[in-house]
Amino acid sequence: MPPDSAGTRGNPTPRPAARVIVLDGCGRVLLFRIELPGRENLRLWITPGGGLESGETHEQAALRELREETGLSDPALGPCVWTRRHAFWWIDEWIEQIERYYLRRAPGIVVKPPPIDVLKKEHLHEYRWWTIDEMMAAADTEAFSPRRLPELLRPLVDGCVPESPIAVGI
Repeated sequence: MPPDSAGTRGNPTPRPAARVIVLDGCGRVLLFRIELPGRENLRLWITPGGGLESGETHEQAALRELREETGLSDPALGPCVWTRRHAFWWIDEWIEQIERYYLRRAPGIVVKPPPIDVLKKEHLHEYRWWTIDEMMAAADTEAFSPRRLPELLRPLVDGCVPESPIAVGI
């Protein structure tokens, strides 16, 4: 649904969410391609994750989403390294997503996502492992979320984890 006739969107509905930055032993990050409902021309590569369910903590949501989207059931979850707030239209609702990003180093893992038809119900259309160099080379044709994802990942790939989460912007 577009903004109302006055051109305003009103107050967005807050939606807490948890995302996981999954890094393999080669410094690659696991990303899913999402197509936003009603805006199929807007494709983004995002980390695994999603909204919190009722009564769930961010950590519990991060592990649940990781299990649902990748098949990973190992409970090892690293620290929260980033935070992010952004507003967007999701189907017919104006949402302000408040995200926490957790680091998960996963050398030698095998991702076993559900069948593609199950992923598509979540608007996820494919997944792949990306290097920072591949993301930089694709910057003219692909969009990443957060927008500065390749730049933000470099310290994490190099082993530099912030002492407290940093706000990464949209």
